[in-house]
Amino acid sequence: RSVYDDQPNAHQKFMEKLDACIRNHDREIEKMCNFHHQGFVDAITELLKVRADAEKLKVQVTDTNRRLQDAGKEVIAQTEEIIRCRVQQRNITTVVEKLQLCLPVLEMYSKLKEQMNVKRYYSALKTMEQLENLYLPRVSQYRFCQIMIENLPKLREEIKEISMSDLKDFLESIRKHSDRIGETAMKQAQQQKAFSTTLQKQNNVNYGRNMHLGRSRILESKNEITLKRTFEDDDEHEEEVLTAQDLVDFSPVYRCLHIYSVLGDGEIFENYYRKQRRKQARLVLQPQSSMHETVEGYRRYFSQIVGFFVVEDHILHVTQGLVTRTYTDELWNMALSKIIAVLRTHSSYCSDPDLVLELKNLIVVFADTLQGYGFPVNRLFDLLFEIRDQYNETLLKKWSGLFRDIFEADNYSPIPVANEEEYKIVISKFPFQDPELDKQSFPKKLPMSQSVPQIYMQVKEFIYASLKFSESLHRSSTEIDDMLRKSTNLLLTRTLSSCLQNLIKKPHIGLTELVQIIINTTHLEQACKYLEDFISNITNISQLTVHTARLYGLSTFKDARHAAEGEIYTKLNQKIDEFIQIADYDWTMSESDGRASGYLMDLINFLRSTFQVFTHLPGKVAQTACMSACQHLSMSLMQMLLDSELKQISMGAIQQFNLDVIQCELFASSEPVPGFQGDTLQLAFIDLRQLLDLFMVWDWSTYLADYGQATSKYLRVNPSTALTLLEKMKDSSKKNNIFAQFRKNDRDKQKLIETVVKQLRSLVNGMSQHT
Repeated sequence: RSVYDDQPNAHQKFMEKLDACIRNHDREIEKMCNFHHQGFVDAITELLKVRADAEKLKVQVTDTNRRLQDAGKEVIAQTEEIIRCRVQQRNITTVVEKLQLCLPVLEMYSKLKEQMNVKRYYSALKTMEQLENLYLPRVSQYRFCQIMIENLPKLREEIKEISMSDLKDFLESIRKHSDRIGETAMKQAQQQKAFSTTLQKQNNVNYGRNMHLGRSRILESKNEITLKRTFEDDDEHEEEVLTAQDLVDFSPVYRCLHIYSVLGDGEIFENYYRKQRRKQARLVLQPQSSMHETVEGYRRYFSQIVGFFVVEDHILHVTQGLVTRTYTDELWNMALSKIIAVLRTHSSYCSDPDLVLELKNLIVVFADTLQGYGFPVNRLFDLLFEIRDQYNETLLKKWSGLFRDIFEADNYSPIPVANEEEYKIVISKFPFQDPELDKQSFPKKLPMSQSVPQIYMQVKEFIYASLKFSESLHRSSTEIDDMLRKSTNLLLTRTLSSCLQNLIKKPHIGLTELVQIIINTTHLEQACKYLEDFISNITNISQLTVHTARLYGLSTFKDARHAAEGEIYTKLNQKIDEFIQIADYDWTMSESDGRASGYLMDLINFLRSTFQVFTHLPGKVAQTACMSACQHLSMSLMQMLLDSELKQISMGAIQQFNLDVIQCELFASSEPVPGFQGDTLQLAFIDLRQLLDLFMVWDWSTYLADYGQATSKYLRVNPSTALTLLEKMKDSSKKNNIFAQFRKNDRDKQKLIETVVKQLRSLVNGMSQHT
């Protein structure tokens, strides 16, 4: 380090020391070489001596090597062959070992392909699972395994697509077969119901009693065997009823469900299945627009719905989780609301009671079928009560037409019976009893006309028709009895009553027909108790039951009878008015003809013949009609005298009018209808009689003196009436007696008339002021 120090001449000193060191080392090397030089020379000398021997040895070695190489060539060839064989053997062993690992994989893959070809997709999925989990991991280093691994997801997707396609085919198949499945299920329900009814009858269960069908499943083997035996006895050649499994292959559903479950997509499959079935449900629940026209339309509609829910029930019981009870209940509630709305709408279009009845029977079978599968159907039976009211309305319309036809065809004359056989035929149709008539010999006539037994039979037919709807509604006999009585009451009080009222008002119905109608209604009224007994017999409900309704036929026939009576009074009055209208009085005649007017005699003869027909009527009706006719005649004659268009009346006309009134009084006193006491009927003409007597006798002094007294001879003569008639006579006297003023008697009479007129006017004015 001192060389590099800053000492002066340090470098020079260093170089000098270095040269001195080099000279020392050279002297040592020279000494050493001098020491070993002789040995080196000796070695070279010895080496030159060995050179010849080395040449000889080389030749010998070369020859030996040549001979050795020639001898080892065959050995080398054998050795190489052995090595090659051993390499092959090792490779073969390795290949065998690897093939033993690969063969199961290839066999499983081959098996997978075969399963795919024969459409055993669930087994194929299991094979794929084994390949992935057990076999492929052992040989995953091979390229073919990678190809397999890449293909397996594709195969799974292919299986999913194929199984989904099969499911779609299945859904399409059950959509097509739903009506057949439903028809089969409903047929089985009917058979079970018939079997249950047979058992009830065998156990002496009353016919009218409704037993609620059990909720056991229709497809249970025990019931099927029993039903089959029962109906084989009835018809050995009856075709065996197929089940849903016979009509539809459910394996695509099971297969698809298992496949999706294995693939871990079970929830996706469930959602898809339910979504598709909901769509199908909406299609099934959508009726044809013309469904209400025929019963086949309704039957097809119900069959499709039943088939749909039979399939769902089957899926519910044979699969786990694909369809749940909650899901089916929700679907059924949705369907039930739609069904009720559809039936409510379409049934309202039905005007044929037979079609409504068939619809009811279909609904009952439909409800019983689905109830057998565990679906609640109470709302359907509630709907049947609504349809029952509509059924009754259609029945009422139909029977209204039947009643009108019966009334139109009736001749309104008593029924003639020529012999005992004809009498029994009538009695078998109508409960008629008359001991007095029974004593008469044949031929004889029953008081009612042909319409009475026909109406009675039609009412019974109506009860039967109404009973048909009440059957199988799961209601007690008491409720059925009540429904029958209510519907029969509607028939009597509304339909029959309306027909009778319309009949009575018809213009062509004369007095004779009205009399017969009154007689008919009397007998129909008496027959109402037999109708009540008839209802009680078919329902086995006593009339003494507290809640039993009563028939209102009595009021119906009474109202009709009262209407007929009123129509009799009206027609009599109209006939009297017709006779009055042809009256042709000469109000200015000087003296009467000495006999009653022709029109009045014709009128009295008409009344006599009419009242003879009234002998079959109840006494009060005939008396009222007679009194009404006489009063109306009296009033009409009075109005004729007081008519404002009649300006003058002569004394001769008064005398002629008096003769007519006398004939009326004679008619009234001849007792045209028995039962009047004394001169009761004559009192109808008392107003006319007193008025005419006053003018005929000209007893004005007595009238004016006794006016207002209860004992007055002319008590029924009103001053205004007398004044009106007197003024007409006064005007007549002035016109007809131009020279009356020159005769003293006529002048006195004229003055008397004027005096009486003044007094009558004062009485009239006093009455008006008092009023």
